[in-house]
Amino acid sequence: MLRKGLLEGVVLAVAGDAGAAVRRCRALGAEVVAIDADLQDEDAVAAAVAAGPAPGTLVCATGDLDAAFIATRAVANTWIAAQSGGKVVLVAPGDDAPQRASLENLARTLSVEWARYGIRPTAILPGSDDDVAELVAFLASPAGDYYSGCAFSLGSSSS
Repeated sequence: MLRKGLLEGVVLAVAGDAGAAVRRCRALGAEVVAIDADLQDEDAVAAAVAAGPAPGTLVCATGDLDAAFIATRAVANTWIAAQSGGKVVLVAPGDDAPQRASLENLARTLSVEWARYGIRPTAILPGSDDDVAELVAFLASPAGDYYSGCAFSLGSSSS
């Protein structure tokens, strides 16, 4: 069980629907900011990211590879410009094996490409909402600083 206050001072940007994870991170003290834009529109996403507070972690649960990449790149560009680094947590949908594989590969590829900038992408593969929420909170915490390019498989989403 993660302790209350663990995410105090953490700003979490969210793209897509990560409801349980958002609630869990807020309960642990994180400030959560939604990327309120059409996730297929690169300019709109970049503008929405620029308008909000600088996140330390992006939780991307778009269910779509293109939208995930657009949101990830927009946030990563702000980290690269600020030379600050950050974490990306790609949450894969539970019912689409090709999409899960694509997001896992995206996390692994970006971890190599962006390592020099201190950007640490990971992927969470299907599981129960509670399991996903706990893992997102863990990865957003200081303990998550040690993970990059990992894919966490949480078992079947149908259980």
